[in-house]
Amino acid sequence: MMFRFSIEGEDWILRFSPNIMIDSEEKQAILLSLLHIGTDLSSFSHGEAFIMFTKKIGAIIFEVERMPSLILTVSNIITNDRWYHQDSSSK
Repeated sequence: MMFRFSIEGEDWILRFSPNIMIDSEEKQAILLSLLHIGTDLSSFSHGEAFIMFTKKIGAIIFEVERMPSLILTVSNIITNDRWYHQDSSSK
């Protein structure tokens, strides 16, 4: 499943790696979250990646492509129960 959306006149495609198993409601929520990022998307270069954190879904890893089109690929989702925080005071 792919979504097409526009921000500030730039047309983007949002796609999901085949290993991503989430329902269409969660995919729609990811798209809406991207719309809130807005023009910040244009600051990412081809080949870069970024992470978005959501309470419901978890950490969402995006890969950016600018050639031949503006494409964001959700390459992985890490649910909150799989986050591990290293305490800086521990040795």
